[in-house]
Amino acid sequence: MMKIKQIRNKVAIVFVMLLSVVTLPTIQADEHEMPEPQAIVKAASDDMLQALQDNKVELEQDPSVIYGLVQDIIMPYFDFGKMSKLALGKNWRNANELQRERFTEEFRLLLVRTYSTAMLEYADEEIRMKPFHDDLSKKKVKVGLEIIQPGGPSIPMTLSMYLNKAEEWKVFDVKIDGISLITVHRKNFSTQIRNDGMDKFIDDIAIRNEKIKA
Repeated sequence: MMKIKQIRNKVAIVFVMLLSVVTLPTIQADEHEMPEPQAIVKAASDDMLQALQDNKVELEQDPSVIYGLVQDIIMPYFDFGKMSKLALGKNWRNANELQRERFTEEFRLLLVRTYSTAMLEYADEEIRMKPFHDDLSKKKVKVGLEIIQPGGPSIPMTLSMYLNKAEEWKVFDVKIDGISLITVHRKNFSTQIRNDGMDKFIDDIAIRNEKIKA
């Protein structure tokens, strides 16, 4: 099985490519012709690409500008409350309210940090949107894509999305090569909490996130 750092890097880079590159015609289709979840992915892609172009000079002078762009453009499409609960698993039930609030915020910043760092180094690959087969009425869908690698096998990717009470489609998991971002984090977090306790575990994430908060 791949090491957790390798999995994180692949997920981050693929996610970045999704939101940052000029993609194949299938993803460039009219948003009105797409199911809403796919249209949301396209809109995020277009907005992020435009922001990178508009802020090119600022990013060259100060790479930390990327943090704000990711938080403003990409992260609103994620449900961090749901992701945090899933990432902690049984440890969520054992956490008190303050610990849950702290973890949710630090987990959000962890994802911002991960994706922002990778975004500055993304590879220029092509992405193909897979046919959409899910039933929107079930309020939970998977948006499938594949990364086209020159001279290598394509890499399958899936964004798991659900329709929340506000009638908004939100991402709650990302899979690359069938490996769930949430599952990887949950296994790693469980080990850290078991070894260090909940408060120190959250403190450690907070320390690594300090640059984003500055």
